[in-house]
Amino acid sequence: MFAIVDIETTGGSGSNSRITEIAVIIHDGLSVVEKFSTLINPEMKIPYYISRLTGITDQMVTGAPKFYEIAKKLIELMRDKIFIAHNVGFDYGFIRQEYKSLGYDFNLAKICTVQLSRKLLPGKRSYSLGKLCDELNIPNNARHRAEGDALATTALFELLLKVKNGHPQYKTFAVEQLTRNISFKAGNALIAKLPEETGVYYFYDAQGTLIYIGKSKNIRQRALSHFRNSSSKKSVNLMNSIAETDCKVTGSELVALLLESHEIKTHKPLFNRAKRRSTFSHGIEVFEDLHGYKNFRLVKNTAQSNPIVSFTTQEGAKQYLHDLLTEFTLCQKLCGLYASEGSCFNYQLKACNGACIQDETADVYNKRAQKAIAASGLNNKSFFIIDTGRKPEESALVYVENGKYRGFGYIDNTESISDPELLKNYITAYPDNRDAQQLIKYFVGQKRGRIVHF
Repeated sequence: MFAIVDIETTGGSGSNSRITEIAVIIHDGLSVVEKFSTLINPEMKIPYYISRLTGITDQMVTGAPKFYEIAKKLIELMRDKIFIAHNVGFDYGFIRQEYKSLGYDFNLAKICTVQLSRKLLPGKRSYSLGKLCDELNIPNNARHRAEGDALATTALFELLLKVKNGHPQYKTFAVEQLTRNISFKAGNALIAKLPEETGVYYFYDAQGTLIYIGKSKNIRQRALSHFRNSSSKKSVNLMNSIAETDCKVTGSELVALLLESHEIKTHKPLFNRAKRRSTFSHGIEVFEDLHGYKNFRLVKNTAQSNPIVSFTTQEGAKQYLHDLLTEFTLCQKLCGLYASEGSCFNYQLKACNGACIQDETADVYNKRAQKAIAASGLNNKSFFIIDTGRKPEESALVYVENGKYRGFGYIDNTESISDPELLKNYITAYPDNRDAQQLIKYFVGQKRGRIVHF
């Protein structure tokens, strides 16, 4: 099933503009089965030039529902559908942003009729909706209004379906066939039996071979998302290969990450084998300059890099470096955050002691730098991380001994957690490796869970 969508907005950016009208056409791959459209009160003024373009004025939306008032209906209408729009990133991005402001993660598989038209109808003068529909003799009596454009997009999509199903390059990916597979498996007991809890999930093929391992804070919803994803040949092949599912609830997200990493290394499932983009893309390295000062620098993680702590984004790593700078009175210049021939900007504000111009000795400066390093990594420390358990009456334990990951386990909340020898009895041993180290460093750096040192 498909949800063909068009929106009108107060501007071009979802971060500072709002939706003024939405239309959703539900299509089963053969015909339209349901329609919904409404004006929306954007709770902000509509710019004059937008009103000139769409015909939608402030007066028209004054009595219209606000987005949150139709949010539930839209979710019910579009649930388990493939989201289709002309320039899908625009419509999908605005709607996702609206739901994000409500604390809901809007997540559907997407098809863009602009991209599909370029592939299946090459050589057109323009792929804008208006000009493409004119060339294809698709009528639209209400351009720049949500329902008019959504109906035109629907007619275009139906034409593209006919072209695609008869095109030899795409024949094995006929949309009707894909839709039947999605509808069948999405409602299958394979997914229904999975819990909406944190943990690791496993997909098996008809021969009982483990073909994919994943982790999620909501196992069922994450597993279901695989049946909504038709964005690539690999996704479709995975979806059509799943014959059985299983899972292990972990409670702790850190334990789920550690277990997923171990399981993938151990079993090497077919659909996990392709080299994936590292979860921890950026990190902070330390080196000593010619004057003997310890320097910090933000790096993109590679097989050759040796970060003291890693992050999922460059911005996260940069913010952590700023936090270290503030907490340990480090130098902006020696942290790679200020480029200058002379002193850093903080020195002028008396927030740096002058290591940037050798006013502060390397020995004195490096003592603080070493404390920052110690706060960032495992560095031969021994400790337990106490985190969320699988049920309210227990806690998860992750054990690090002398800077090495030793494993994880669970303990009843009535037991004492002050005796490390007792806690060790609850640990199931797992091998230490670089990925486990990075996961634990990241978790500690985010100040998540409770740390018990010994």
